[in-house]
Amino acid sequence: MKFNVLLSFLVCAIYSTHLLANAFSISKQTPPTSLKINTDSDKLCQVADNTLAYRALGNAYDPAVIHANKLSQFGITEKDIERTLKSLCEFAKHDDMNKTHQLTNFEFLTKHYDFYRISSDTKHAKKLSNKKPLLKNLSADKVLMTKYYVHLASGSDSKTTETPFPLYALPFDEHHLSLEEANTQKHLTRFKYGKQAILGGVIDAKKLAKPLVYLSREDLESALLQGTIVVDIKGQQRVYNVHRNNGIAYDRAIKPYLQNRYWYFKQVDGILGYGKDADHKIEVLPEVTFAGDIYQLGLGALVFAQFDFKSHSEYRMAVMADTGGAFENNLYQLDYLAGSYPGINAYYDANRHMPDYIDAWFMVLKGDAQ
Repeated sequence: MKFNVLLSFLVCAIYSTHLLANAFSISKQTPPTSLKINTDSDKLCQVADNTLAYRALGNAYDPAVIHANKLSQFGITEKDIERTLKSLCEFAKHDDMNKTHQLTNFEFLTKHYDFYRISSDTKHAKKLSNKKPLLKNLSADKVLMTKYYVHLASGSDSKTTETPFPLYALPFDEHHLSLEEANTQKHLTRFKYGKQAILGGVIDAKKLAKPLVYLSREDLESALLQGTIVVDIKGQQRVYNVHRNNGIAYDRAIKPYLQNRYWYFKQVDGILGYGKDADHKIEVLPEVTFAGDIYQLGLGALVFAQFDFKSHSEYRMAVMADTGGAFENNLYQLDYLAGSYPGINAYYDANRHMPDYIDAWFMVLKGDAQ
């Protein structure tokens, strides 16, 4: 009897250790110091400042992301995230004054920051890995890095054969409502229809919302997937960003064209990342922005990542300032804002050298750093 109990205990212990090894975790570990750091400090500062401005709205405004949640389990607090973001602009200013590059100097970084190596939640990734080799081949010591871009499209102010699909503004029946007010009224147009019904023409037939611009199906899908689109209309460019969605979750088990999640849009001035409503969104920049699961990790964590290219390796830094439907309950992936391109082929040509997996750390300003 004692032997059986002991055997059961050992089996449980081994099983628990196996699960822990495949779950998300972070541990304090300094990266190897031999590689070059390739990050634009000024752009990193801009995104950090914009993210801080959103966090300043407070937990009461957006409790879903203004927190430290999972990171707090490993000793990283909300205050740590904010102090770290503030430090980036302080050190970027010093760069200008002293003609040095402090944020790209490894000795400087290790003096002022702690590094926490990320272990991916491969246990969850494997459950979704059927016919997805990138997930199937993901190891716990790596993070899957996908890339996203701002889509450049040609559009029209009226429906044409080439551009038959409208990008809609918020439906008329909630123009006067705040997001909080609208979300309590499930009878509104926004909650009634999935993407397939909208593509079938129900919004136009009932005149429920204003078309902002007309696009091809490919360009519309890019806008819905990425959240931002730049549209060229007779030589002039307009930027559109997501406003509010229909409350249907993105289903990773089905293809993008068959999804029923749908976004309504708003014309904006620049590339925008996360924000629970169009009135407060974070302006982001390519190559210093990651999208990820900010619902679990909190908005604004600073990621230090090793990019392994064919000919060399280098480090880059970026702020987690964006998210998307694919990042709900996703602690194994980060999405890198690569730039702006006129289509998927141009994007692939410019980014085919980028790695699919990265070594990644969270950077946190040390408690005694100034």
